Formats: sequence, C-alpha cells, structure tokens
Amino acid sequence: MSFSLKQIRYFIAAAESGQVSHAAMELNVSQSAVTSAIQQLEANLDLQLFIRNPTGVSLTPEGARFMLQARNVMAAVDEAMRISNSSHATITGRVRVGVTYTVAGYFLPRQHVRFQRNFPHVAIEMFEAPRIEIEQALLDGALDIAVILISNLDAKDRLQSEPLLRSRRQLWTPLDHPLLKSEEISIADVSGYPFIMLSVDEANQTAGRYWSKTPYEPNVIFTTSSVEAVRSMVAAGMGITILSDMVYRPWSLEGQRIETRILTDPIPTMDVGLAWVRGRPFSDATRAFHDFLALASSGGSMSSLA
Repeated sequence: MSFSLKQIRYFIAAAESGQVSHAAMELNVSQSAVTSAIQQLEANLDLQLFIRNPTGVSLTPEGARFMLQARNVMAAVDEAMRISNSSHATITGRVRVGVTYTVAGYFLPRQHVRFQRNFPHVAIEMFEAPRIEIEQALLDGALDIAVILISNLDAKDRLQSEPLLRSRRQLWTPLDHPLLKSEEISIADVSGYPFIMLSVDEANQTAGRYWSKTPYEPNVIFTTSSVEAVRSMVAAGMGITILSDMVYRPWSLEGQRIETRILTDPIPTMDVGLAWVRGRPFSDATRAFHDFLALASSGGSMSSLA
C-alpha cells in the first residue's frame, strides 16, 4: 500500500476547503487533477475518505482518522525541509532558467515563490522563449537548466530530462454541447464539430501527431496562440478543443462554463519537466533548484503509516 505526497497535499486541501474546486484553485491545478488524486488515494488505501454532496465534500469517519495521519506526514516533511534549510542559507549564486510560455503561465510561478522562500540567496533569472531556442541556449551554455515540455525535446542525445508533471489531455466543450450526452466520446466524434486549435508551445504540432494516427482530421475553424482565446471561444460555443488539464479552468473570462470529457482514443499527456545538458556539472545553486522542483512537483511514493 502506497501513496504520494501530492495525493496527501490534494487530500488535505480538499478536506480543509470542503470543496474540490476551491482546493484546485488554492493548489493552482485543475479540478480533475484533485479529483483524480483523491480517487487514487482512496483506491490505494481501500477507504472512502469523503462523502460527496451537492455543496462540496466532507470527511467520512475513516477520512477524519486518515486526516490526522496525513497532517503528521506533511509535518514530518516540513520538519525534514527545516532541518535541511540550515544548509540552504549557505547556498548562493544564480540559476539561469529557460521556460516556455505555458510553463511560465501555468506551472512555474508557485514553485518559484516556494523555492525563493527556501533559498533566499539564490537568484533565479528566467528567460521565456520557444523550446527550440531554449534547447540551443542550453547547449551554448547561455542557460543552466530549463523547465519546458520535455515530450517535445529534439536534442535528446545531448540533453537530459526529468519529468515533473504529466498532464492529461481531455476534450473541452461548452456546457450544452451535444457530445456531452454520449457515454463515450472518440476522435471520430470530435471530427464532426468545429475545432479551435491552440498553437502556442507546439500544441498544434502535438495535436497533428495524434490525429495523424487516426483516419480523421480536426475541423479547425480558428488557430490561436492564446489559451484564454481558446477558453472563451469554447465556452461561447464557437467550437471544441483538446487541451491539457494543466491549463484547464472551468470558467471563461466571461463567466461561461467549460466542461471536459476523457476521450476513448489514446491521447498523449503533456509532460512538463526539467532539461539540462547531459554530463555538464551543476553549480550548487542549480543543483538546489533541480532537487527542489523534483521533490516539490512529484512527491515520491511513500509507504502507508497504517
């Protein structure tokens, strides 16, 4: 029996807020990511931790007992971090970090703030650029490390990578879309409706790869580099799209609802991770940045305390 630190964090956030949606906003992740983590935790523990109701969630008696253990686990982790923090103050220097648009907007800010709180004497210099430019800057020595979509890396023979987050891609639709009436939705079903294509961070190229493995093509009526434009257009009913949970939010800027559904066809995840030059030694500051993000993002598996 095992669980991850991420599952525990998500469980505690949902328990304390009483609503999965509020927990997702606090954690800066999608609602489906919190739901999935809690479901995995319940499956691993073979316990029902929450009672679901129209107004939110509340702990079962088993959930309340596990809450005590969960807080003990996180307290132990915090204590371990405080102990290691005694050496954090001695680490100085700068880390030149390359980031792509999606990572800069939807993944890195929260981790950046936490890192700076733990390593106050390490200066993080972030540079936003397309993945191809970031890869070249790493190879040229202009960057120390990058946080990018590693699933698209070209120079895999010269760059080493480590995943931080695998974000599921789902179908996005407006609230009243006909496809929502179906129990199962396939790529073939999606191809029959207007499609809004996102182009930023090579999203359209990735989409092209998985669409090309089917006999169908998306009926693209508009292509944009703006995630918010896609969100507004889908919510308004102009079209549908397939995007990752990391950039999903249930509401458009105009306050219109967006629904998601899992497709029956295999759709690749969007993999955010660290990348650096293979064999090039890290400075102490870069090593601290690498290790902190690896721990904070993934939360390794832990044995149950039961």
